Amino acid sequence: MNNQEMHNYLKAYGIRPLHNTVAIMKYMLENENHPTIEKIYNDLLPTMPTLSKTTIYKTLNMLSDKKMVKALHIDDKNVRYEAHVREHAHFKCKKCGLIYDVPLTETDIVPFRGSPNHNPEETCIYFLGKCRECGLK
Repeated sequence: MNNQEMHNYLKAYGIRPLHNTVAIMKYMLENENHPTIEKIYNDLLPTMPTLSKTTIYKTLNMLSDKKMVKALHIDDKNVRYEAHVREHAHFKCKKCGLIYDVPLTETDIVPFRGSPNHNPEETCIYFLGKCRECGLK
C-alpha cells in the first residue's frame, strides 16, 4: 500500500494520517508475525529515530479502538498485535515461541453465536503446543 492509499485508508476510519500513524499501520499490514511493541520499536527505530515505545503503544490503542488492529493476549509476558482482524484462531509453539494464524470457518463460530444465552463481540481462540519444526525434534 503506497502512502496515498494508506492516508485514504486511515481517513476512512476517521484517523488523521500523521507520519507515525502511517508508519505503524503500514508496518502492521506488512508484518504478519504478531509483533510486540518492542519488536515494532526495534524494527522502525532505524528509519524513525525520534519514535518512542509510548507513541507505538498509544497508536496501537487508537487503531485497536477503531478495530484496525487487534491485541493478542496469548501469553503472560507480552501483548502482541495484528492488523488482520478477521476471525481466526492462533497457535503458539511452547518451545520456539512462534505464533501463527489458524483459519476458522463460519461453521466453527456459528453454533456459539446462535445461542440465545450469549452475545459474543469477539472471538479469541488459541492453541498451545509444539509447531511442526519443534514437534519433530
